Amino acid sequence: MIRPATAEDARLVHQIMISAFEEYRHADIPSGALSETAESIEEALRNGTEEALLCYLDGIPVGTVRFKTNAHSLYFFRLSVKPDARGRGLAKAMLAWLENHARAHGLREIWCRVRKSVPRNISLYQPVGYTVCREDTLTNINGLPVSIVVMKKEI
Repeated sequence: MIRPATAEDARLVHQIMISAFEEYRHADIPSGALSETAESIEEALRNGTEEALLCYLDGIPVGTVRFKTNAHSLYFFRLSVKPDARGRGLAKAMLAWLENHARAHGLREIWCRVRKSVPRNISLYQPVGYTVCREDTLTNINGLPVSIVVMKKEI
């Protein structure tokens, strides 16, 4: 089951995200996700600057993704599946939910940013129609430069 998250779900969204991003704690440039707080997620959900999903497996919350929309596109980020729930198609199910949501709202594309140094994450999106449209360097939440690729899918 996949459902929209509310501001009251912020701690759960945060907990799942931290569990999923923990593997990047000791990377050359640790993920900025690890510096986010449940309070910052709650505020963004409450004030509407972002939305989120929760994904359940056998009634247990194991996945989440956050997203923002504008007049033409849906941008998603922090796609997270707890390590012990991976390999069951949950990330792809959340992507399908997002794509359906975008279509229902008349949006033309869906996109994300992926670390260039994590090719397995890039390869997660390619089989479902996402293509690398550009490379860039961003400054993460910790002030560190991160090489990324932008991946898009026309819908």
